[in-house]
Amino acid sequence: MYKLTLLICIGMTTQLTAQTMRLRDHGIEIGVLKTGSLNSLTDVEGVKVGHTTLISGDDVRTGVTAILPHSGNIFQQKVPAAIYLGNGFGKLAGYSQVKELGNIETPIILTNTLNVPAASNALITYTLAQEDNKDVRSVNSVVGETNDGWLNDIRGRHVKESHVLDAIKNATKGAVAEGNVGAGTGTICFNYKGGIGTSSRVLPEAHGGYTVGVLVQTNFGGIFELNGVPIAKELDNYPRQYTYDVDGSCMIVVLTDAPLSARNLERMAKRAMMGLAKTGGIASNGSGDYVIAASTAAENRIPYRSDSSLIAHKELRNGAMSPLFLATIEATEEAILNSLFAAKDMKGRDGHEVKALPIDTVLAVMKKYKALTPDKD
Repeated sequence: MYKLTLLICIGMTTQLTAQTMRLRDHGIEIGVLKTGSLNSLTDVEGVKVGHTTLISGDDVRTGVTAILPHSGNIFQQKVPAAIYLGNGFGKLAGYSQVKELGNIETPIILTNTLNVPAASNALITYTLAQEDNKDVRSVNSVVGETNDGWLNDIRGRHVKESHVLDAIKNATKGAVAEGNVGAGTGTICFNYKGGIGTSSRVLPEAHGGYTVGVLVQTNFGGIFELNGVPIAKELDNYPRQYTYDVDGSCMIVVLTDAPLSARNLERMAKRAMMGLAKTGGIASNGSGDYVIAASTAAENRIPYRSDSSLIAHKELRNGAMSPLFLATIEATEEAILNSLFAAKDMKGRDGHEVKALPIDTVLAVMKKYKALTPDKD
């Protein structure tokens, strides 16, 4: 039996020495839209994120990331939602009911592949324990995953129900810790250390002023590009076998305060895959690339019970969606890059070691291509 060292990361980046400078601090700006004040998923009003990080001994390198679309009883006040499958080599729980009904009724949990059942069970426990849910007899828990088995003893299934509940309990509206934390503790991206990353975009007032936030769990491969610069080619670090060196997974969570239906949320979710592609991801045969998208707009929440058989919602017209599409693409691309810039070297199971992105070398390449902002050059 392993004695686990439990680190509960409550979201403040200042508490983690591993995270000091993000992508923009190095003079690399993605896209044209403005970020939110935190450049984070939590820029979407009411959203909370919490991590439980499990690091112990030589081979436990895993964890949980919990995302709460709002602070109330999510089962009683469900949020419109959609899930898009970029490539379906994965074990995401809860997909069919979200597809059928167009809503999410629990926090969203990210963890490792073999701990999806434990996380799902924890969400059931969490939901049934709430006072207003005393008569509830069905819970559609939403759990995403990537496989961290290269660095982590994944067969040991070290994530327990209590770890998931801790991540939910300690979720905060503040800045989100990135890199080797939570569900990103043992992940790998483009043959470098991956992890959790996040970013946001705020639309101009002329287009509604809505916020789009993205959080990713990066564990995938491809031909790495950074803001159009061919880093993989420059560093001679790209796949040759196109099997395990490109496989993995990427979980992408997109939240917005724009009033949207499940149909247009699915359209947004599709665009997140374009953000992944801009970093060089190829959604390989063995990659589970899923996008979970939801609207947090309070006026569009879906009550569990109602005296009326009708629901009256306001919804953006199709013609107003393009700025949100762009925001999703930009925030997804930057969230992936933030996960790489925040991650640190990690050694784990069977002595396996994954190096972090060599930031100084990468910045030298960016300078060569004149791809840094002048004040950072």
